[in-house]
Amino acid sequence: MSEAIHPTAIHHLPAFITAPGQSDVLFNVVVVFMILAIFALGTFYLRLHSLPETMAHKSHKVQYELVAVLGLISLLTHNNIFWIAALILALIDLPDFSSPLSSISRSLERIAGKVDASTEPVPAEPETVASHPAVPADRPSMEGKA
Repeated sequence: MSEAIHPTAIHHLPAFITAPGQSDVLFNVVVVFMILAIFALGTFYLRLHSLPETMAHKSHKVQYELVAVLGLISLLTHNNIFWIAALILALIDLPDFSSPLSSISRSLERIAGKVDASTEPVPAEPETVASHPAVPADRPSMEGKA
């Protein structure tokens, strides 16, 4: 075969056109670029999707769990409203209602005399006198004073 170019073809061929039987360098570069681009976009999407969970990580356990469930629902259903709700919930600091309410209920139970034995602190056993240094009778006891 001759290396002659067809008379109607241009005399200077672009660099991306390869000779027959040679490997196509441009195709290989584009394949590698597309694989890397797909992984990079997937990583960016998943990192952006987990943004509300990352923000709510320092908040209360219940709020973190709600944000995580909303994020999972938005990932599986592709409804953006769940992701937006998770983001808003992660940005808002919810007040702690359970601690004051449980303290109030324990106080009311103590006042009413309905304290369970399981919730009442166990009194410590009295220590022997030998373990404490002798306190003179003329000096008052300092126990219980801060």
